[in-house]
Amino acid sequence: MENLSHTLVGAALGEAGLKARTGLGMATLMIGANLPDIDVIAIPFGENLTFRRGWTHGPLALVVLPILLTLGMVAWDRLQARRGIRPADRIPVRPWQVLLLAYVGVLTHPFLDWLNSYGIRLLMPFSQEWFYGDALFIADPWLWLVLGSGIFISRRRRRRGSGLPRRPARVALGTVAVYIALMIAGSQVASRIATREVLAQGRGPVQRLMAGPVPVNPLRRQVIYDTGDAYGFGTLTWSPGPEVALEPNKLRKQADHPAVQQAIQQKSIRDFLYWSRFPFFHIEENPEGFRVHVNDARFSRDAGGRWARSVVIRRPG
Repeated sequence: MENLSHTLVGAALGEAGLKARTGLGMATLMIGANLPDIDVIAIPFGENLTFRRGWTHGPLALVVLPILLTLGMVAWDRLQARRGIRPADRIPVRPWQVLLLAYVGVLTHPFLDWLNSYGIRLLMPFSQEWFYGDALFIADPWLWLVLGSGIFISRRRRRRGSGLPRRPARVALGTVAVYIALMIAGSQVASRIATREVLAQGRGPVQRLMAGPVPVNPLRRQVIYDTGDAYGFGTLTWSPGPEVALEPNKLRKQADHPAVQQAIQQKSIRDFLYWSRFPFFHIEENPEGFRVHVNDARFSRDAGGRWARSVVIRRPG
C-alpha cells in the first residue's frame, strides 16, 4: 500500500489505545508502520525494482527494524530532556513498551503490502519469491475514509473530554479488518470463477490468472490470464451477481523474438523481469537494429509508460 494507508493504520492503532502505553507511543506506531519503506534509498541508484519490497520487508528486517526504531525513540526523548525541550505533558517513555509498539507498527507494513497486486518478497533474503494478495488496490480511498474518520472522531472526543474516545478508532479498525477479509475472500472466489469462464469459452489453457483489484470500485476485478504465448483480459463484476466479461483480443508476449533474447542480457531488462508478473515485449525494427520495449500487463498494454523499460539492440557489423 502507499504510505498514507500505512500512516493511518499506525495512527488508528494509537488512537485505539496503544499510544497510552508509553510516551512517544503514537510517533512510534506511525513511524514503524512506514519504516520498511526505508528501501526508497535505492531509487537514486537505479535499483528500485530489485531492492524495493525485499530485504527491508523480510523476516530479518522485521526483527531488526523495531529494535533500531526503539533505540532512536528513546534517544530522542533523552536528547530533548537534556536540552530542556521535552514536552511537559509527555508521559514517561518506557523502552519495553516502545519496543512492543515498534513491532506492532512494523509488522502491519508487510501485511498491507501483501494485500495488493504489486507484490512483496516476504521471505527475503531466504527466498526471492514474490507474494501477491490481489485483495486491495494499492491506494484504497475506502480505507482512507474509514480510518481517517475513526481517527478524527476519536481525537475530537478526547479534546472535548467526551466519553469513550477510543471507541471510534476501534470501530474503524474493526470495520477495515472485515473489509479486508471480504476482499481477500473475494479475490480467491473471483479467481476461480474467472478461470472457469476462460476455460468454458475455450480461451485457455490457463497457466496463471490474476483477478486483481481496481481503483475505487471494490465490486469489480481486473482479470489477466496467461495462455503461454499471450495474455487475455477481462473484468469480473459482483453486482448484481458474479459476471465475467472477457475481451476478444489477446496481447502476445513476443518473448521468443531473437532481439528479446539479446535484450534480456541487459541489466535494466533483467531487473524488470525479476520484478514483473505479466511481462510482454514490443519490438521496433529500424535500419540499425531493434528497440525492445518491455512492460507489465498489470499496469499497461502499451510499449511505453511509467513502468516500461527499453533497450537498443544493434545489428552485427
